[in-house]
Amino acid sequence: MRFGSMEFSPSRWPSLITLVVFGILMSLGFWQLDRAEKKQVLLGEYRDGSEQAPFRLDETIELFDGLEYQFASAAGTYDAERQFLRDNRTHNGVAGYEVLTPLRLAGSDLAVLVNRGWIPLGASRAQLPEVHVSDDAREVIGRLKQASSEGFRLGEEEQRKGWPYRIQYIDTDLLSDELGYRLMPVVLLLKPEERDGFVREWHPLTFGPERNVGYAVQWFGLALALAIIYLAVNLHRVK
Repeated sequence: MRFGSMEFSPSRWPSLITLVVFGILMSLGFWQLDRAEKKQVLLGEYRDGSEQAPFRLDETIELFDGLEYQFASAAGTYDAERQFLRDNRTHNGVAGYEVLTPLRLAGSDLAVLVNRGWIPLGASRAQLPEVHVSDDAREVIGRLKQASSEGFRLGEEEQRKGWPYRIQYIDTDLLSDELGYRLMPVVLLLKPEERDGFVREWHPLTFGPERNVGYAVQWFGLALALAIIYLAVNLHRVK
């Protein structure tokens, strides 16, 4: 292909490989932009939840769509004898657990898992930390979060040898079987001002959408550099 004194003469296989790599780089860039957009939506839900008054959790609520990070209150008693320690949680680089305590709702056979916050490991993994809490009647307030069993896992759950039970992920159906009563498919992130909690610095995201936008720019930049190199290698001046 001639353009005045310049000729563009790419080879078939290098062109095919370049096209595939270019497509992958562009896809990665758009994927990062999509993740940034979803994070923006999540941050918006978190801000909106902060502005709304808490609503009461009870058995009449069947769907929790659209309630992510809204404040909710729940009245009942903690199941102090049967608690869960969510493993592989860190705070300021220190390993520990998140303490998940079932709150049995007053006048109902339902319960909700209350995340009472982060606590460091004991002297060793063989020695679990002390997470006792009284079982007196109370009302707690926190942010709702969908209980998802998806995500990174370090193997299967270990066999329970006693309480508190160490878990890696939250599957309310499986945990309901362990407890013998039904859990709501959400977790209540205990408000920092509430009593009987541990370290509670709740953030909806580990990294903001700005990082994903930065990654997208990098992928698009690599795609542009690849295109420039491809043109420079295959474009020649002819006499």
